Amino acid sequence: MKTSDFNYHLPEKLIANYPLNSRSSSRLLVQSTTIEHLLFKDIINFFQQGDLLVLNNTSVIPARVFGNKESGGSIEVMLERVLEENKALVQIRSGRSPKIGSNIILNSLIVKCIGRQDSFFILQFDRSPIEIFNAIGHVPLPPYIKRPDEELDRHRYATVYEDKTQQDSVAAPTAGLHFDNTLLELIKNKGVNIATVNLSVGAGTFQPVKAENIEEHDIHSEYLEVTPEVVDMVLETKKKGKKVFAVGTTATRALETAFMDEGKKGFCGYTKLFIYPGYKFKAVDRLITNFHLPQSSLLMLVSAFIGYDKMKEIYKIAVEKEYRFLSYGDAMLIEKHEI
Repeated sequence: MKTSDFNYHLPEKLIANYPLNSRSSSRLLVQSTTIEHLLFKDIINFFQQGDLLVLNNTSVIPARVFGNKESGGSIEVMLERVLEENKALVQIRSGRSPKIGSNIILNSLIVKCIGRQDSFFILQFDRSPIEIFNAIGHVPLPPYIKRPDEELDRHRYATVYEDKTQQDSVAAPTAGLHFDNTLLELIKNKGVNIATVNLSVGAGTFQPVKAENIEEHDIHSEYLEVTPEVVDMVLETKKKGKKVFAVGTTATRALETAFMDEGKKGFCGYTKLFIYPGYKFKAVDRLITNFHLPQSSLLMLVSAFIGYDKMKEIYKIAVEKEYRFLSYGDAMLIEKHEI
């Protein structure tokens, strides 16, 4: 398939620049045998006792830092991931790219640009990059949100179930932003089991697919951990004829990576799993997700999950009914299309 097959017209007015006051009051498009238009809190009606809800409990680093090059030009640094020996892989936005070996001044701290890796730069810090980003960093709002970060983003661009010890993402697992503690408690009380995985969301998640043929796209790698206990919970859920609900494309990518191994013993490491139409899902039965950018790998995953024609139909309806799109937008609950 061609990348252009995954294009659609997204009116700028539908891109949500702010979250709603209440997390669970977002709209919810539900696709099964029919299409329904509900509120997110209504999602509880689609769970049954014994189902499994899988959450990505990663926590977001304040990963955007502003500074200057030695020459004086302004620069924006966006953390991709921390490397060994106080090094970090970053995206850099500047009038001109910094030279290898040059210094960058970030809020009076001097760091050195020591190399490149594809479209990323490698910076050398004098101490832990996480410590520095936590001290001077800004909430890394996605590039399509055209405003500076604000105080509200510090708690709204994060899930209520984030694990602060797993502070390793530079983008939020945004499907989870719709859950509040009350809704999660109601779901538990219905007899639904809840499991957590951890996938470190990288800035590469916002990079568009540039290859003409989607099979030629070199997808970004992300670090994840799925414990053997979670794998066992998935297997037991399926054995009982119940459904596995994944919250977001990140939880989906984590589970499907773990289930690529026939031994099904869990997974800890980097994944480059690229899910596009033709992929046969092994773990996930229901997907809770937001509305994604045109020509993105995330949209291709959704298309693989429900079928290309159904994806096109849903996005057409969502635009017509003016759903709110992207990270702070509305959500959908979709059902796996059997190949």
